Amino acid sequence: MSNLAEFKRTEKKTENNPLAEVYSAASLIRFAFPSMVMMVFMGFYTIADTVFVARFVNTDALSSINIVCPVINIIVGLGTMLAAGGSAVVAAKMGGGKVREACRDFTLIVLAGEAFGGAVMAAGLFALDDIVRGLGASRALIPYCRDYLRIQLIFAAGNMLQVLYQNLLVTAGRPDLGLMLSVLAGISNIVFDFIFIVLMQMGIKGAALGTGIGYLIPAVFGTLFFLSGKSTLHFCRPRFGGAVLFKSCLNGASEMVSQMSAAVTTFLFNSAMLRLLGEDGVAAITVMIYSQFFLTTLYIGFSMGTAPVISYHCGSRSGGRLRKIIVVCFCVIFTISFAVFLIAFFAGNNIAGMFAGNNKSVFLLAEKGFSIFSFSFLFSGANIFTSAMFTAMSDGKSSAAISFLRTFGFVTVFIFILPRFLQVTGVWLSIPAAEACTFIVTLCLICRCRKNGGFDKNATAG
Repeated sequence: MSNLAEFKRTEKKTENNPLAEVYSAASLIRFAFPSMVMMVFMGFYTIADTVFVARFVNTDALSSINIVCPVINIIVGLGTMLAAGGSAVVAAKMGGGKVREACRDFTLIVLAGEAFGGAVMAAGLFALDDIVRGLGASRALIPYCRDYLRIQLIFAAGNMLQVLYQNLLVTAGRPDLGLMLSVLAGISNIVFDFIFIVLMQMGIKGAALGTGIGYLIPAVFGTLFFLSGKSTLHFCRPRFGGAVLFKSCLNGASEMVSQMSAAVTTFLFNSAMLRLLGEDGVAAITVMIYSQFFLTTLYIGFSMGTAPVISYHCGSRSGGRLRKIIVVCFCVIFTISFAVFLIAFFAGNNIAGMFAGNNKSVFLLAEKGFSIFSFSFLFSGANIFTSAMFTAMSDGKSSAAISFLRTFGFVTVFIFILPRFLQVTGVWLSIPAAEACTFIVTLCLICRCRKNGGFDKNATAG
C-alpha cells in the first residue's frame, strides 16, 4: 500500500509539472521569459561591474579583468557543463515519470559541482602568480590581475552553485525564482560595487568582492529552496555512481567546450591586441567581449528556458509536440537576432562610450569594432540555440561541434590569419566570420537531424 501511495503522489507531481504543458507559441515564450530576463539582468550587472572599474579605477584595471577572464571561463564552464548536461538527464527522467531517481541524480550533480569549485579554488590560489604570468599580463597589469583573481577564486564554489541553479531552477519548473534571485544578485553587485569602489576606494579588489557577494545570493537561497521540499525536484540522499556524472558531463560537453574555447580565444585576442596596440587595445577588446555577452543574453536565456521543455517532451515520447516547439523557437530566435544586430550596429558608439570614459583612444577603437562586430549577431542566435537544442535532445556530439566551431575552431583560424593582412580590422572581423561559417554547419546538422527523423522519433527517457 505504501508503494502504491508513493506512486500516486509521484504521478500527481508529474502531472502538475509545468514542463508537461501543451505549449503554444505564446505559452512557450511566457515560460522562457523569466530566463531571458534573468540573463539580460545578469548581462546588465556584469556590464555595470566593468563600467565601475573603467570609470572609477582605470582602463588598465578593465584590461586586467579580461586578462584573467579565462580562469573565470573554466569555473563557469564546469558549472554549465554539469548544469546543462545534468538538466537534460534530470528533465528526461521527470518526463518519464522517474521523479525519485531524478532527485537523486540532481543531488549528486550539485555535490559534484561544489567539489569542482573547491578543487579550482585550491589549485588556483596555489599557483596564482604563475597563472597571471602565463595569461600574458604585462608588468603594468600584473598587480590588478593578481588582486582580482585571488578574490574570484575564493568565491569559486559560490560561482559554481549559482551557475548550476540558473539551469536547475528552470528544470524544477521555477524560472520565476531564478529570475528573482538573479535580480537580487545583480542589485547587490551594483550596490557593493558602488560601496567598495566609489565610497571605500578599494579599486579592483572592490569589484571582485562585489561580484563574489553577488554569487552567494542565488547559491544560498537556491540551496534553501531545494532543501525545503516544496518542489518536485529537491535534495535527497544521492545514489553515488559515475554513470550519471559521466553522462551529464558528456551531454553538457558542448557548454564546457564553449567556455574553454572562450578562455583560449580571449587569451588569443588579448595577445593580438597587446602586440598591435598595447594596453588600450586590450581595453577595447574587453569592451567588445563584455558587450557581446550582454547582447547575446537573450539568446542564452531563451535557450536555457526552453531546453528543459525540449528534454521533457523527448522523455515523454511526444514527437509531434517536440517538432512544434522547435519551429516556434527558431522563429523567436531569428526575430531576436535581427533586433540585436540593429542595436549593436546603430548604438555601438553609445555602448563604447559607457566603458571608455575619458580615454578617447579606447573609445575610437571600440566604436570602429562595433561597426564590424555587430554582423556576428545575425548568426550567433541560431548557433547558440541549436547547440542548446541538441544538448536538450541528448545529442552531445552535434551540440559540441557547433560550440567548438563558433567559439574556438573558426575563431582561432581567423584570429591567426586575418590580422596578418588586415591588422586591427582583422581582429574585429574574426568573430563575424566564425559565426557565419558555423551557421552553415548548423544548417547542415539540422537538415541531417530532420532527414534522420530526429525531431519525430519517440525519444526514450534518460
